[in-house]
Amino acid sequence: MTLLRRVVSEDDGMATTEYALVTVAAAAFAGILIALIRSDEVRELLAGILRSAFG
Repeated sequence: MTLLRRVVSEDDGMATTEYALVTVAAAAFAGILIALIRSDEVRELLAGILRSAFG
């Protein structure tokens, strides 16, 4: 097998790369959720939902 074919067909580090990308995407998504929850509009919306559910 030629060196080029062997390099193209090997995917030894692929799982690690996929895990790293998913971790970065999850961290970015968590950052967006935190920013949304800290906004006044979302905080008032959640407080209204809780007031109507328990009040």
